[in-house]
Amino acid sequence: MATLVIIRGNSGSGKTSLAKKLQEYYGRKTLLISQDIVRRDMLKEKVKPGNLSISLTETIARYGYERDLLVIVEGFYETDIYGQMLEKLHTLFYPKVLSYYYDLTFEEIVRRH
Repeated sequence: MATLVIIRGNSGSGKTSLAKKLQEYYGRKTLLISQDIVRRDMLKEKVKPGNLSISLTETIARYGYERDLLVIVEGFYETDIYGQMLEKLHTLFYPKVLSYYYDLTFEEIVRRH
């Protein structure tokens, strides 16, 4: 059964590092979807309602679901822009969904870097 792991939080909080470690640990049959890669690198999109990365992220995650993969979705994912897509994915993968949010202070983020 496919599993969805959502990792959200502020820039510089360690989301990508954790996601990569999880993919490294679980290996094959793991699909990592990074918001920065999809939105910024692949599509050169701005963070705005209706941007193309929303539907592409959902499509890639569905691909993982259909192939029974561990799907890791990581990024800032502003609720007002990406919330509906994340809810759809939650419904699709339910009950195999784990959601995490890094709630770090600015001072902690600076300390880590």
